[in-house]
Amino acid sequence: MVAPNRRQLANVIRALSMDAVQKANSGHPGAPMGMADIAQVLWQDYLRHNPTSPEWPNRDRFILSNGHGSMLLYSLLHLTGYALTIDDLRAFRQLHSKTPGHPEFGITPGVETTTGPLGQGIGNAVGMAIAERVLGATFNREGFPIVDHWTYVFLGDGCLMEGISHEVCSLAGTLGLGKLIAFWDDNGISIDGPVKRWFSDDTPKRFESYGWQVIKDVDGHDAHSVQKAIDEARKNTTQPTLICCKTTIGFGAPNLQGKEKCHGAALGETEVAATREALGWPYPPFVVPDELKQAWDAREKGAALQHAWEALFEQYAAKYPQLAKELKRRFAKALPDNWQEHMSALLAQTQQQSKTLATRKASQLVLESMGELLPELLGGSADLTESNLTAWGGSKVITHENAQGNYIHYGVREFGMAAMMNGMALYGGFIPYGGTFLTFLDYMRNAVRLAALMQQRTIFVFSHDSIGLGEDGPTHQPIEHLTMLRATPGLHTWRPCDAVETIVAWQAAIERKDGPTTLCLTRQAVSAQPRTPSQLIDIQKGGYVLLTCEGTPQVILISTGSEVELCVQAAKSFQDKGVAIQVVSLPCCEVFDKQDMAYRDSVLAPNVKMRLAVEAGASLGWHKYVGEQGRIIGIDRYGESAPAAEVYAALGITVEHIVKTINDMVSGVL
Repeated sequence: MVAPNRRQLANVIRALSMDAVQKANSGHPGAPMGMADIAQVLWQDYLRHNPTSPEWPNRDRFILSNGHGSMLLYSLLHLTGYALTIDDLRAFRQLHSKTPGHPEFGITPGVETTTGPLGQGIGNAVGMAIAERVLGATFNREGFPIVDHWTYVFLGDGCLMEGISHEVCSLAGTLGLGKLIAFWDDNGISIDGPVKRWFSDDTPKRFESYGWQVIKDVDGHDAHSVQKAIDEARKNTTQPTLICCKTTIGFGAPNLQGKEKCHGAALGETEVAATREALGWPYPPFVVPDELKQAWDAREKGAALQHAWEALFEQYAAKYPQLAKELKRRFAKALPDNWQEHMSALLAQTQQQSKTLATRKASQLVLESMGELLPELLGGSADLTESNLTAWGGSKVITHENAQGNYIHYGVREFGMAAMMNGMALYGGFIPYGGTFLTFLDYMRNAVRLAALMQQRTIFVFSHDSIGLGEDGPTHQPIEHLTMLRATPGLHTWRPCDAVETIVAWQAAIERKDGPTTLCLTRQAVSAQPRTPSQLIDIQKGGYVLLTCEGTPQVILISTGSEVELCVQAAKSFQDKGVAIQVVSLPCCEVFDKQDMAYRDSVLAPNVKMRLAVEAGASLGWHKYVGEQGRIIGIDRYGESAPAAEVYAALGITVEHIVKTINDMVSGVL
């Protein structure tokens, strides 16, 4: 029997892709059909992976940044032997299927990251390439390349038009990520038509200016040309490589190839039939001949690759047992044995010291305390290290020359930073955290959302969390941002009121393995709050009674962050006036909302209707806690440029305003 040729192997991808899109009457057949030849060469000749063990640590990473072409990836996963059946392909874009419209991490075996929002896939890929380099520099020893693989990424014109591609690719070049190879699907077409009318960049020169190796004018439909380009790319391990592949979108569709109409819609039954004839593909939909199935099956080869690596790792573990144990711990997301003991001691000590300081400074002190204990922490900041206070005494900056570090200067690249951090979290072995001002959440919002969608342990450190930053004014003073964060499903947002709550917030973020956390921290100093041992324990529940009163409270004050101390002061002013007031600190609404009803009612007694929420941010979202008869002191306008105390006074976030509001609430009632 004659072995199938490369074009026949690529045509399997084309047929499965057009058939699945046609059956769903929804999807993007053009990119899979255009990139099939490139994918065939990469996946069959170079990609090191094991379909029966998708989480093998030393596998090559493959990222489809142009995620709308998801049927390309699903076809490859099915054909090579992942747990993705032909029936799964038939269920493309259907409810609860393993083949959603865009690749989703955790849904489909073999999908490394969720892509679709263009540009973020290449951002994730850069993060993964950084992780591979840093982890290898930490654990590899002579003769033992335990961490040694490539990161490959497909991307299209849309990814390159998105600004995030500039952010991440610029840094990739600066860091010299030589084991990152990107394939640009240069088909000249996007949804609106030929891109030359709005995308006339000289992309090769752009990437050369970043410090990338650029391989130009590769015929994406000629296997030999693609193979030659990949070989050239892999010879250079000091620079990332962009392979510029000229392709025809919808290759094989005689009437639609090269046109925007095959980008984001099914070809139609007539064109599908014509494509079958043009490709010489006589088989019915979703039927793949046995000889082609066998030629694609990568399970045996993948198992052999993994087995060889495991044998090497056994030798490594015998010679370097502590390193092997530590690497296993980090990939298992297990914390050190003395973690709880260490954090409990830190919490008790900090409560006893009762220092007044900004929570951003408290955050840095937490990093100082736990940094040596957690070498998996991989920190950074978007050019605000001295403001976010994200570096600590043990921080070592990762550079082109030295990957043995744990801190990245991301530059002014907030969106790129967040996407790269997600890539590091997905890669494993690291707990990435990165800082910027809370107002710059706007730049990175979609990557924060994807962290939540993918349930990744990514930690976003947002300092300067309110009008308390003062003189920088309304451009830098966040108003609506806390509300946006709290509205994001799966995201935990902590806004601690003092150093003690900051410790609990960090501990919760580190211990959480099923989603991201944001830490919203003050620029200004805040007072330490006294607590009982039971109150210390209750902080981890997201909300607790901080200031109690005699008997049943008549008024409950609810607050977060820097406004908690204002509420405490206001409540204490009523102690000799016969008004019983209880203060609730609510540092994390999401965690509090997950507590059982009995606990929540013990904090916010249902029979107490007079409630007042106080936060230096938008009022939206607080009604669920104060109820119909409650009130909210918030900010539903932009801030002012002035010293912090003056801005607080001008916007009514003061003890005096809280006292006046309480008086208004109780007058005529008590």
